[in-house]
Amino acid sequence: MELTLKLSKTALVAILFFIWTGLSAQDVNYLSTVFSESYAYETNAEYSKAIEVLKKVYDESSYEINLRLGWLTYQSGLFTESIAYYNKAILLMPLSIEAKLGYALPASSAGNWSQVITRYNEVLKLDPSHYTTNYRMGLIYYGRKDYQNAYKYFEKIVNLYPFDYDALIMTAWTNYQLGKFREAKILFGKAILNKPGDKSALEGLSLIK
Repeated sequence: MELTLKLSKTALVAILFFIWTGLSAQDVNYLSTVFSESYAYETNAEYSKAIEVLKKVYDESSYEINLRLGWLTYQSGLFTESIAYYNKAILLMPLSIEAKLGYALPASSAGNWSQVITRYNEVLKLDPSHYTTNYRMGLIYYGRKDYQNAYKYFEKIVNLYPFDYDALIMTAWTNYQLGKFREAKILFGKAILNKPGDKSALEGLSLIK
């Protein structure tokens, strides 16, 4: 089974490489110009124009175009369309973490939190220590007041990044919510060392007698 999986991944990479190398230098230069135009429009917040130039050269088998359209349609508030493009990108490159993280943006904006959690869990299977995903999973559970589950994710990143402000402050507040005041006090103190005078950390300390 493991050998079959490795072979299938190798075959996928080979197919995508073949598709890319099948492009002529002229095609690559043209696509580069199109992408450059879309970046220029995006810089000016002209998302519809940025989308339009890419759709003129749309290729369903292009990971890069689908990923880019996923981002631009998300920026335009077209969440359903954005999810569809990110899905295509994920199908083309199943191991892509960037496409899964991208998918979570329109899915969360549309309130599809179960889909967001599914994608984040896929990322964590590929990279259990992924900072952004662990942090966002922690935020999701913290927002649901499921502090025990939130703690699992925040604890992981604060151990990997012991002086990271976001990791410190969220682990501190999660400990506070769990009634672990000694741990919370220590972490609030570390957060203040990272950001002297931080209001959130000072508020936390003021609540601990």
